[in-house]
Amino acid sequence: MTITASKILKNSKRLIIKIGSALVVNSANGQPQLDWLETLADDIAILKSRNIEVCLVSSGAIGLGRASMGISFNVPSKSIELEKKQAAASIGQIRLCQIYQDIFKSRNIGVGQILLSPADTENRKTHLNARAAMNELLKSGILPVINENDTTATEEIRFGDNDRLAARVAQMIAADTLLILSTTDGLYTDDPRINSDAKHIPFVESLTADTMALAKDALAGLSTGGMKSKIESARIAVNAGTNVIIARGMDKNPIQPLVSDQAICTVIVAKGNPASARKKWIQAHVKTKGRIMIDEGAANALRNGKSLLPAGIRQADGVFDTGDAVQIFDLQLNELGIGLPKYDSDEILKIMGRKSSEISDILGYAGHDEFIHRDDLALH
Repeated sequence: MTITASKILKNSKRLIIKIGSALVVNSANGQPQLDWLETLADDIAILKSRNIEVCLVSSGAIGLGRASMGISFNVPSKSIELEKKQAAASIGQIRLCQIYQDIFKSRNIGVGQILLSPADTENRKTHLNARAAMNELLKSGILPVINENDTTATEEIRFGDNDRLAARVAQMIAADTLLILSTTDGLYTDDPRINSDAKHIPFVESLTADTMALAKDALAGLSTGGMKSKIESARIAVNAGTNVIIARGMDKNPIQPLVSDQAICTVIVAKGNPASARKKWIQAHVKTKGRIMIDEGAANALRNGKSLLPAGIRQADGVFDTGDAVQIFDLQLNELGIGLPKYDSDEILKIMGRKSSEISDILGYAGHDEFIHRDDLALH
């Protein structure tokens, strides 16, 4: 059964929107495309009014900082020296955030800047911290505006483009949908820029090797991510339980036609949902570093979908850091599952068996109410 973009968007509770440099920056003069950005903001405001949580992953910092660094707009992004890219990004990122702050302020939407590196998404401790910050922004009605931290990135350790970053963000915060707005309207049987006989593919149920082979690299210009990057990123997202929509974003109000099924796009359906995908990832890919034993009340709470509080913990063994995986046992030594804790082994020894309201007095700083959040638990 074909699933449409409008159905996916209308059923989404948490949406990642990714826009590339080609949409944000005029490649001829390096100026922001303010008219287009204003209409994107209108579309996002409508989504938020429907109680959809939105994150915006936006490129454009390097493009906006080129002129200040004397970098010609005729030079492809991939040909710019890393140090010059980093300097341009540090200049352009300030301008980019100011633009978003001004645009969304008139729509009564606050924005918060988040800059991420690959290490932030792959290290479990920083992963959890970044996710907690994004969740708090969303809970407060703030629009997170996310970009790669280009100033500290290296050629060897970087996302390379924001398609991959957007997929990782979707994975981190369990987004229902990733919408990639591009200069093209989805996936084709061949590159439509060079083959007029290429056929559009509106729906992809499974990303097979043949499907992956259809994607091409980016052409020269401000952008670094071509369709190949988008399909590789889509694979990350769908494996994390996130639906993906790839659509043309060049026209004003780019999201409205998708909601009404008036736009040509490619829909790639997820495998399962974000919650089940995350739990499978925890069970299959995380090496445990410690063990905790919990009482019967806490065990029953976990089975009923609750988080694990320090009050229910009776014993903690091993040395582990925040975000390291720990095995969870009941008092009869039955293994219940695996979880990613918000406290390290030294901290939990001080607060286990105690009420959440006592944590700040014991540790001397405000901590978390739960030891392991239910989203970070994978029960057997």
